Amino acid sequence: MREQPLYLKPRTEPPLDSLLRDPSFLYALSDALGSPLNVLVPESAADNVDRFRSVYRRHHLSGRVFFAHKSNRSSALVRRLAACDPAAVGVDVASLGELQHALSCGFTGDRVMATGPKDLEFLWLAARVGATVALDAPAELERLTSLVRARGIGRVKVLVRLSEFEADGAYAGQGTRMLSRRSRFGTPVAEADAMWKALDRHREHVELMGIAYHLDTTALDEKARALERCVLIMDECRVRGLSPRAVDIGGGFGVGYVADAGEWEQWTTALSDAVLGARPPLTWRGHGYGLRNEGGTVRGAPALYPAHRSLAGPEYLDALLTRPAPSLGRPPATLLLEHLDDLYIEPGRALVDQCGVTLARVVDVRPAPGDPARLLVRLAMNAGDMSLEEHGVLADPVLLPRDADIDGGGDQGPVGVYLVGNLCLEADLITRRVVYLPRVPRAGDLLAFVNTAGYAMDFHAHHAQRQPAARTVAVTEGAGGRHWCLDEDYWPLTDQQGVPS
Repeated sequence: MREQPLYLKPRTEPPLDSLLRDPSFLYALSDALGSPLNVLVPESAADNVDRFRSVYRRHHLSGRVFFAHKSNRSSALVRRLAACDPAAVGVDVASLGELQHALSCGFTGDRVMATGPKDLEFLWLAARVGATVALDAPAELERLTSLVRARGIGRVKVLVRLSEFEADGAYAGQGTRMLSRRSRFGTPVAEADAMWKALDRHREHVELMGIAYHLDTTALDEKARALERCVLIMDECRVRGLSPRAVDIGGGFGVGYVADAGEWEQWTTALSDAVLGARPPLTWRGHGYGLRNEGGTVRGAPALYPAHRSLAGPEYLDALLTRPAPSLGRPPATLLLEHLDDLYIEPGRALVDQCGVTLARVVDVRPAPGDPARLLVRLAMNAGDMSLEEHGVLADPVLLPRDADIDGGGDQGPVGVYLVGNLCLEADLITRRVVYLPRVPRAGDLLAFVNTAGYAMDFHAHHAQRQPAARTVAVTEGAGGRHWCLDEDYWPLTDQQGVPS
């Protein structure tokens, strides 16, 4: 008896969905450039900026959208965003290399936010080009000011990143206790007095532009509390004679990877049943994605990204700005307007939503050892080339048969498969779960992994065993149809026929 398939069909929107319906174009790319292959649609990143900016306009807010560069190393994406309205779009860089890349792609220093751990070389270049530096601790401020003095650099714009938003002082007296989330990034609010005193001492060398935070959570209430607290801290800074004017709320706006909420709920429920032994395993060797069976009870927490999200990206930002903050009782958008504060955001994954796919060629198909009802499908890629699962993201790939007209006969599906990589490692699994395909794939077919531009297509890429890492191409729509070029050759000035765009 054939097992009941469990699908996690990927969410696809224009123009990505039309690209997937053009297998001859994708095969031409893959045949020419090999497997794996990353295919990007840079224009979709600009469209995502417009969606975020529409939320700003709806709430009458000013400020900038900073692309979190670490989510993708593509030149095409960064160049396309550099061509957007300079007043509206910047880039968040977390290393010296990212900063150099952003500058080479067309971003000027005044559009750059320097975040993350910073060595002296990173600090020097950020200060020299006029970037805003996000400071995590007073010691980082001292290093920056020493460098500025020693090298004769002008006054540097800074943000102070805060964490652990415990209720304290007058804020606690309002009867609301702030939820606290520990982080190794940022200065705890309770210890921030040393930072304000240091900023006052170094007024000649640094200018406080605002307050920043980044919470590793999807909870709207927690983020609304932190945003409200930052607005109040901005007022406290003004009393101290400082002049901050922006609140940077970081990223974490999310992406929906799976199209159907019912499929996601059915799969996660089945995972719990499989862990308990109430149904056949869904995964390679009973992997539980963080769940375990303890005496007939499911324990642990699933280490999974919420792959179906009804609220994500710009809609999540809109919900956050609309949600009444707990202490003052007014929406964050209203508080920002009342205090004349700008809003900065740093989306990564959400800004490259629907911007790319990763193609992989099927190398061979064989029975899965110990599980004859399922198949092992080996791909010309490894887990580092497409790391959705490394980030807890589950979504089915799209099978693109090389010759869709061949009669599949006994190969008709659906069929459950495990997708494995090209490294001589037991751990090189593209998917730890069973994936259901419409038929048995054949050597030479392509699998398209959808929506990989955010953290998945090159975040863990490497050259282990001298296997080739994925090349990347940029695809544009123009006169005469669809065109492509290598990622490093893309510039947002002309279409691929040389006609100014």
